[in-house]
Amino acid sequence: MQLTVQGKQMDVGDALRTHVTEKLEDLNSKYFNHATFATVTFAKEGHGHGQIRAHIQIRVGKDIMVLSDSQAGDPYGAFDTAAEKVGKQLRRYKKRLRDHHDRMEQTPEAEIIKARDYTLAATPEQDDVKEDSDIPHGEDPVIVAEITTDIQTMSVSDAVMRMDLSGQTALLFRNAKHNGLNMIYRRPDGNIGWIDPEDEAKTA
Repeated sequence: MQLTVQGKQMDVGDALRTHVTEKLEDLNSKYFNHATFATVTFAKEGHGHGQIRAHIQIRVGKDIMVLSDSQAGDPYGAFDTAAEKVGKQLRRYKKRLRDHHDRMEQTPEAEIIKARDYTLAATPEQDDVKEDSDIPHGEDPVIVAEITTDIQTMSVSDAVMRMDLSGQTALLFRNAKHNGLNMIYRRPDGNIGWIDPEDEAKTA
């Protein structure tokens, strides 16, 4: 597993790097043993930088990312809590990740839709916009980031697993049962919503 440990506005010493490396290698061998790379970032947070945030990103399969964040008064505490969250996520899906590893890694290119992933700039609330503001009205939103992404074919249960592991709030995918586009999302009540357009299902 290729590991990168970096700090933002702070230095990451050898002792912390060793601690991170040993912890993540242990998690990888215990729960999955197929992780290809991991990135751990430490950053100072809060007013006066009284807190340290640890962000963990691990790739454990084809386009399967495990993300975790935690904040504490010191980098070791922040990382250990974030790593514990990763362990719980991997433990929850350990059997499925192992059982479906070969299938996930060998997904035919024909089953993948290429798409663009845009991040749009937040727009101010209407009450905050002055009448003489130069903010354009009725125009396309401002794009602040753009990347290439893949929309993969999978079961609903696999989509839920991927969304849960990555910490995302929504995921667009192609339903393996009828080849139509579906969306799952996390509802405010904590449950998972599933959108399955009727027109997509009828074309199967």
